[in-house]
Amino acid sequence: MADGGCNSSLRLPCVFSPKSRQYLASFAQDGRLRIWNTDSKILHQEYVPSAHLSATCTCIVWGPCRIAKVCLGDGPRRKKRKSEAGHVEDLADLLALGTVAGSIIIYSAVKGALHCTLDGGHNGGVNCVEWHPEDGLLYSGSDDSYIVEWDLQTSKTRCKWKADRASVTSLCVSPDGKLLLSAGQTIKMWDLKTKEVYRKFTGHSTAVTNLRFATTRPPDSNGLYFLSGAAHDRLISVWQVQEDSNDKNSVVSFTLTDDPQHIDLFTSNSKEEAVRLAVVCKDGQLHLFEHFLNGPCKKPLSPSCTVQMSGLEDIPVPVPLLAAALTADTRSLLLAYGSYLQPVMERLVMLPCLFLFNIHALVFQVKTPVVNAKSKVLVPGLPGHQAPVKAALGSEKRKKGTDTKEMSIEERLGEIDLSREKGGVKETPSLQTDNFAVLLVQGLESKDANILNNVFQTRKDNLIKKTVSRLPIPAVLPLVEELTKRMQGHPYTAVLMVRWLKAVLMQHTSYLSSLPDLVSQLGVLYHMIESRVKMFHKLTKLHGKLYLLMTQVRLGTSCFHSTVNSSATTKNSTRETRSREKRLHTLN
Repeated sequence: MADGGCNSSLRLPCVFSPKSRQYLASFAQDGRLRIWNTDSKILHQEYVPSAHLSATCTCIVWGPCRIAKVCLGDGPRRKKRKSEAGHVEDLADLLALGTVAGSIIIYSAVKGALHCTLDGGHNGGVNCVEWHPEDGLLYSGSDDSYIVEWDLQTSKTRCKWKADRASVTSLCVSPDGKLLLSAGQTIKMWDLKTKEVYRKFTGHSTAVTNLRFATTRPPDSNGLYFLSGAAHDRLISVWQVQEDSNDKNSVVSFTLTDDPQHIDLFTSNSKEEAVRLAVVCKDGQLHLFEHFLNGPCKKPLSPSCTVQMSGLEDIPVPVPLLAAALTADTRSLLLAYGSYLQPVMERLVMLPCLFLFNIHALVFQVKTPVVNAKSKVLVPGLPGHQAPVKAALGSEKRKKGTDTKEMSIEERLGEIDLSREKGGVKETPSLQTDNFAVLLVQGLESKDANILNNVFQTRKDNLIKKTVSRLPIPAVLPLVEELTKRMQGHPYTAVLMVRWLKAVLMQHTSYLSSLPDLVSQLGVLYHMIESRVKMFHKLTKLHGKLYLLMTQVRLGTSCFHSTVNSSATTKNSTRETRSREKRLHTLN
């Protein structure tokens, strides 16, 4: 269920054990594998794989829980009573660790020792490892663009095939064990029996780091869904496997605040059961989603709840989350946060339900801060992140005649003094990127031309790129529409708008490509660009003709001037000759 992490120098593998969530396996900066007991919060086992392979661990995946009989009797030789008979228990035992050297370590958590080592399958670093749910098989993807099927009984390769032109960055086996998802330049679905491609999916512009099946339905029923997350992409895309369609667009998108790093979900077994999803982002926040997968959804879905851990200081400092796991009772959430060397594990209990919160209870828990009467609010926060809480239930109404007045956007802009004096000379400080993003969102929502003009007048490409990257997903389409309108105006304004449009296309390509009605929404921009490209070719030809004509005119003018000058010189020489002859005749 949980994602095994991705191959990144900034993000280390950290994953909870399946089903019972009794253990947490993490690989720290010191090259040690640590297994923590989530119930007692103590270190259960410690292992140093780098001492055997001299390679860094890149991914960790728990194997399927094996069934073991646990006896309750006092001694092995005494005859057991019926009440003391052994009971069946699911144990999380084997761990698969991929390494940079191309080898795979199989570690046994029950024995507390190395189970076996799988060598000779890859020529590059292992990026992802995935277990088969039933047959005791293991699949691995590497930088060498190959997928290897391993047999754990013999510790040898059963099958190996080329999966993509680029590195294989993520793998996922279907719940029934018949299909395999792989991600490289594109997402491919393989038939594990024939090792042939069943479907192809394209839509991500960067490397896919997470793949998960969201339903357990057969592919021929049009009810099989899976989700994917990519690097530098603040979206989780959901794809539908249709039998008679080759639609390459995702059907649902979940919005995030940063790159997805760790994913855990409960799959849907029927149309009446919703998919529950927990995503830990690169910025350390946790987003919870709940959705019924029954076809396409045009608008991106926002999280049902966002969790951010913080310290106990006077000024709270955010503490990054490492991993999260959903529990079967749907009323609690298991979190791991802090340091990889010694993570803090906490079970968060949410009532009455994890995804369906009591809004009234949350409002009463909000404390109103004490604010000085002379202070003024100049720029509010981004919508949806720092939105002020309205009057709580049961609070007293405002008295009539009070002087409290909310400042308009125009007054807030007037309060921002962009020029300040320092040493008798005025200097204009540059606004921060967050302020630009806030002002841009404000201007798009209020359609205020003054705000938009102040933001769009910048020429710094780096500032434009950072501003666009900090925009919330719902503001991307309004920004594109505003840029399209402004590109139809003055040529100088159009040149500035092209810089903004370039930044939008580079930062939010995955989101725009996931929209089902992208052609209709960006049709005006497409036709405008196409007409300008055609006009550019005509102007280029006209410019060439004008250049030839001006060159000929310039050459003709120079020839004319040279002819006139030569004729004038000839006339002057003739006059001088005649005058000389007259003088000689007079003297004679």
